[in-house]
Parts: sequence; structure tokens; C-alpha cells
Amino acid sequence: METLSHVTAATILLQTLFLPHGFPDSVSQDYLEYQLWDTLQAFSSSVTGSLATHALLRGSGVGDSSATVTAATITWILRDGTGMIGRILFAWMKGSRLDCDAKRWRLFADVLNDLAIFMEILAPVFPSCFTLTVCTAGVFKCIVGVAGGATRAALTVHQARRDNMADVCAKDGSQETLVNLAGLLVSLLIVPLVSDSLWATYLLFFLLTCLHLYANYRAVGSVIMETLNQSRLAIVLDHFLLEGQILSPAEANPKEPLLPGLGTQVSVDVGVPLSAVISSVSQLELLKKGNDCLYLLGWRRDSGRIAVVLHERAGSVDVIRSVLHAEILHRKTSCSDPARYSVLAETHGYVNRMFPDFCHGLRAAGWLTDRNLLDSDDWRANWNTNKQL
Repeated sequence: METLSHVTAATILLQTLFLPHGFPDSVSQDYLEYQLWDTLQAFSSSVTGSLATHALLRGSGVGDSSATVTAATITWILRDGTGMIGRILFAWMKGSRLDCDAKRWRLFADVLNDLAIFMEILAPVFPSCFTLTVCTAGVFKCIVGVAGGATRAALTVHQARRDNMADVCAKDGSQETLVNLAGLLVSLLIVPLVSDSLWATYLLFFLLTCLHLYANYRAVGSVIMETLNQSRLAIVLDHFLLEGQILSPAEANPKEPLLPGLGTQVSVDVGVPLSAVISSVSQLELLKKGNDCLYLLGWRRDSGRIAVVLHERAGSVDVIRSVLHAEILHRKTSCSDPARYSVLAETHGYVNRMFPDFCHGLRAAGWLTDRNLLDSDDWRANWNTNKQL
């Protein structure tokens, strides 16, 4: 009995140290599975990171009597400087899209991190390109920092179910610190054994990278998000059109494509200015024909992509409806179809009939409709609409 009480006390202590207060009720149902896979990937990344550090130090001249401190310092400054520039540019170009595809960007960040580590391990083999290789890897790692940090925050929002984001984030940091400590201890044993053999280093890196990528794929694949992004909306819509039923978040999330380039959703720009779609009053009347919604669906004048102009009173449900409408329109026409405006008017009637049942089904299946991840821009317009307030 005394041994059992000690085990129970130790379990409670570990839970208090590393799991959010109120676990498991204070977090999402996918929390534990995600954290287990995330722990495994963090451990493998920690060990490969130690291999990269060893390679960088050797390439910078540690142990070489002919190397100078100044040369190593300049290399480090260039590495950090180019990385900072890359961080700023990536955040500017992709920052607003990271929330919408958090799983995919999370996986992208880890793949890019492995590529950066491989470049650092390989850098000493080509001394003439050492600085260029190290700087490129530094840019990649800074991009990883932006994408990984932002998507981690998005996943924390999903996991925290009692307005306990700070607690979930803090315990995630404690878990990662413990895993990195374990990785450092293992690295102290392994790195001296393989440091004198390039092939042993490459083999260990390859095995750990395979483990890292697999664990990451399983981690992001285990996340069950209840908010709709375009991929999940397209999956739910396809099933609804075929079967007349709404998939639940637990059924739709495993079908979400996680690798870049996969998925069949239409390219649609949501929340564009009115001038991006129309150039005359007659075009405005064409877009309004048969439309009593708080959005205008059309085609961009510059690129021909399907675009949505949102009314100033449009809410989350209207955004969901507009993207659903864009998906349906894309299936029925193309940007070069001369009859596309007549097809657009026909789809208004179809969406008017099916969307109330579709929206009710979303709520009944457990989807959130009061917020979404459909990458809507902030532009709004005002026009006469027959929609009742």
C-alpha cells in the first residue's frame, strides 16, 4: 500500500508539473495524442540539432590552429543577419495565412527544419561554400521559427477549452524543456561516438529524421479542429453533395490534406475591394442578379480568380456561405466561360435552397460557425440588399 501511494503521489506530481490544470477536461480530446507524438518529434529533432551544432563548430574552425576567431564571428553574424531578414520577409508574405492551414504549415516548418539541419551537417564537407550554406540554413531556421511558433499558438487556441491558453502554453514549454534535456543527455553519449565518421553521422541523421517526420505527420494528423478552413469545408461539402449528410469534425479532419499541393478546393479571394471585381454599374447589376446575400461573388479583373466582396454587415456565417458558393460555382463554370454570369445567377438559387439545411447540419455535427479560418481580408463594401436584418 505504501508503494502504491508513492506511485500515486509521483503521478500527481508529474501531472501537476507537465499537464494543464484540470486535465483532461480543460483541454481538447486530441490533446494527449498530439502531445505524445510532439514529444517524440521534439526528442529526435534535439539530437539531430546536436549533430548540426557539432558540424558547425568544426566548420567554423574549432580545433583548427589556422582558423581565426574573427572569421568565425563574421560567419555567425552573417548567419544571424540573413536569418533575421528571412524571418521578417516570411512573416510579411505568409503571416496572415498561417492560422488558416495550421496543420499544413506546422508540417512544412518541421520539414524545412530537417532540411536546414542537413545543410548544417553537410556544410563542413564543402569549405568553399561553408558561409553560404550556413546562411541559407539560418534563413530556413528563422522561417521555421515563424511558422512553427505561429502554428503552435493556433493549436494552443484549439486545445485550450477553459480560457486557459497561458496554462496550456506554459505546460507545453515545460514538456519541451524536459524533452530537450533528455535529448541533450542522449547527445552527450551519441555524438562522440559518431563524430569521427561522416557516414555514421549521416546514417544517424537519416534514421532520426525519418522518426521526426513520421511523428510530426502523426501529431498534426491527430488534431481535430472544429473551425472550418477551406480544405475542411470542401471535404464536408463534397460529402454533403454526394450523401446528403454533414461529416463531423472527427470524420472530416483525418481527410484533410497535410502536404502542400494536395486538396481540390478552389482558389478564392475573400474580402476583396469592390473595384477588384467590377468596373461598371452594369457589372454590379450582373453580380447582384438573383443575389440577396451579404456578399458578391465574381471574378477578379486582374487574375480571373474567383473573388468575394463582403458587405459591411457580413458575419462568419456569410463568409462560410460565400466560400461554399465559390466551391459550387467552380464546379459549374470557369473564368473563361462566356456564360459564367448566367451560371452564377443559377447557383444563387441553388445555394439559397441548400445552405439553410447545410448550416444547420454543421452546427448539429459539432462545427463552429461563429468563427472560421477562411482567410478573409478586411475589405468591406455597402450596397442595397434585400436580406432581412
